[in-house]
Amino acid sequence: MSSALVITIMIALIMILLFVGAPVKPMKFIGQTTVKLGIGVLFLFFFNVFGGVIGLHIPINLFTTVVSGFLGLFGVASLAAIHLFII
Repeated sequence: MSSALVITIMIALIMILLFVGAPVKPMKFIGQTTVKLGIGVLFLFFFNVFGGVIGLHIPINLFTTVVSGFLGLFGVASLAAIHLFII
């Protein structure tokens, strides 16, 4: 497939979405989920920066990001407790 055809298809899809509009509920759900996952990554990053001083480290992967993103600071605390007491 040539690059001109791909670009034309992408522009056509963008124009259709601009005129018709994207469905609101799925886009809102995807946006909120993305923001929560981003916040989860930031929580884990700062926990690893400050927890590294006392020897705590939680790996940043999909599972820990989802737990910390959707549960917030309680999720990070539970992951730290699991790391301390179980692992």
